[in-house]
Amino acid sequence: MPDRDRPAPVPGTRGNALGLRLALAFLAVALVAVALLAGLTAAFAATDVAALANHQRTELTGAIAVAAAAAWDKSHSWAPADLSPVLDLAEQTGAVVQIRDASGRVVAQSRGFAARASAPQYSKPVRVRGQRQGEVVVRFTGSGLGGADRGLEVALLRAIAGAAGLAALLALVTGLAVARRITRPVERIIGVTRAMGRGERSARVGPVAAPGELRELAAAFDQMADTLARQEQLRRDLVADVAHELRTPVAVLQAGHEALLDGVTEPTPDELASLRDEVLRLARMVSDLQGLAAADAAALHLSPRRCDLSGLATDAVASLAGRFEAAGITVQQDLTEAEVMADPRWLHQVITNLLTNALKFTPADGRVTVRTGPDGPNAVLTVIDTGIGIPADELPHIFDRFWRGRQAAQTSGSGIGLAVAAELAQAHGGQLTVTSQPGLGTRMTLTLPGA
Repeated sequence: MPDRDRPAPVPGTRGNALGLRLALAFLAVALVAVALLAGLTAAFAATDVAALANHQRTELTGAIAVAAAAAWDKSHSWAPADLSPVLDLAEQTGAVVQIRDASGRVVAQSRGFAARASAPQYSKPVRVRGQRQGEVVVRFTGSGLGGADRGLEVALLRAIAGAAGLAALLALVTGLAVARRITRPVERIIGVTRAMGRGERSARVGPVAAPGELRELAAAFDQMADTLARQEQLRRDLVADVAHELRTPVAVLQAGHEALLDGVTEPTPDELASLRDEVLRLARMVSDLQGLAAADAAALHLSPRRCDLSGLATDAVASLAGRFEAAGITVQQDLTEAEVMADPRWLHQVITNLLTNALKFTPADGRVTVRTGPDGPNAVLTVIDTGIGIPADELPHIFDRFWRGRQAAQTSGSGIGLAVAAELAQAHGGQLTVTSQPGLGTRMTLTLPGA
């Protein structure tokens, strides 16, 4: 029982939600990728900056040690040595320095050296002409070279964060565009599906600007809709044709029986024979309908196997040999082996229907020629008769169910045989075609894929 309190879905809401989810999924993937890349870049950059800063600090410590060695060399002793240039050099580079003699006694140091005990510390021996005369200990503060590495790291992190933000924005915009491109045809297909569900059989998706898979989906959907429409039309036509075909014999039987019951006519042999003919006509029509239903079922449940088209044609001709002989019609066979993958039972039915049709419309002393053989990758069977032929305006309709042309008015049948043959040929992946000229005969050509 439907839920009346549940609001009806708003057209496009499902598609918009799908597009939003796709866009968010793209954004999430992009953010994860950007975050991973940014993290790795920041880690590698921090390592490189730390290595560069360490190298620069080591070089600066060595330079301070060289300056201290030059001051010692001027006076050949630490006591009279002028170490102010060394202290000034350290101060200019944002460092504090302590100078010790060879015994480890402090001979000079920068102001605030002791307060920088937690700062990064580097040391170098002071050598003069290869002799160790003392040692310099350098501690780097947060200014000058000591703060340059942190400033560089901050600048790099800001650049990485800016690039990550820009990448995320581009990912969002691109995700929205791609999601819209994907969901637009999906929304269209959903809308057409709903329209068809409401009974609008002519609704179609049509061409869509979308990726290849979605274009194929839209085309397959339209093809399915066309097939359903064609099947629906065939069903309606079948009902109308059956009703039309049954109306005449039923009316004749009804009128004849009422006349007999009312005493208007006598149950003479001729009257009873007429009624019997109508009954037989109904019986043939029911049999034809059963054949048509069987052909439709066979189209869905074929059991193909490798078989020889010429052998099937030989069997079909042999099964109808008595009827051809009784009608005074010569059958000429020109059969070449041609293997196909087909259901032998139903392919035999196709050939029999073609031969029966040729038998009906070929006069006495006429000729029917049956040919088989390969034609490139295909196998071809041709049935040629010297019968009355088919007018050009009737050729497009001869494979329609229950259709009978002007020439068939004087022959028995319900107009189903060729329709069944065409249906089975198509089910085997083949095609049944016809060419004809009035008074010169008809050529039926069955083309099947070769095995």
